[in-house]
Amino acid sequence: MKNKLISKKDFVAMIPNGASIMIGGFMNVGTPEEIIDEMLNTDVSDLTIICNDAGYPGVGVGKLIDAGKVKKLIASHIGLNPVAGEKMTNKTMAVELIPQGTLAERIRAGGAGLGGILTPTGIGTIVEEGKQIITVDDKKFILEKPLKADFAFLLGHVVDKKGNIIYHETIRNFNPLMATAAEHVAVLARKIVEIGDIDKDSIITPYIFVDYIIEGGKQ
Repeated sequence: MKNKLISKKDFVAMIPNGASIMIGGFMNVGTPEEIIDEMLNTDVSDLTIICNDAGYPGVGVGKLIDAGKVKKLIASHIGLNPVAGEKMTNKTMAVELIPQGTLAERIRAGGAGLGGILTPTGIGTIVEEGKQIITVDDKKFILEKPLKADFAFLLGHVVDKKGNIIYHETIRNFNPLMATAAEHVAVLARKIVEIGDIDKDSIITPYIFVDYIIEGGKQ
């Protein structure tokens, strides 16, 4: 069995300039901050970040934005981070805003290998601009294409050495979806246990989706 345990430094060293990265979390709940902190110690830049929101200035994804490492942000909102708003306005960072449910479903579609999803959300608004509209039973839907990424950064509550993950409460938000939709998946584990210590019925993300396990995660 492959040893998936890796240091933050060694994992981050694999990430090239221009990489696309999914980062779990909802207003920083479920965000693997220690991986983000390690990213700040590198010269990597021109990143495309896919996440629920822009975090806060100096917190979570906001740290990468503050450091000028993000070329494009794909998220459902940025209202809690005025730095992100300023960068969007002065065009130093591209921002693609996606309705939250649509964002989650596009990631799910990417992980499931689907060609996209059909949603009525955004019909008649700027959300539909430049997109294909499909009519089903006389109702219009926007075809939203799947989202995938080169890397996914997750936060897990309990992780065994094989990579099976349990998420605690709302840490579950975007993390399970993102685990399925990236080429290389790393989980920052609050607690690492031996194989067999996790009840199989409690596993939320199976080990097959996880490539790297990083010990850490603030309690």
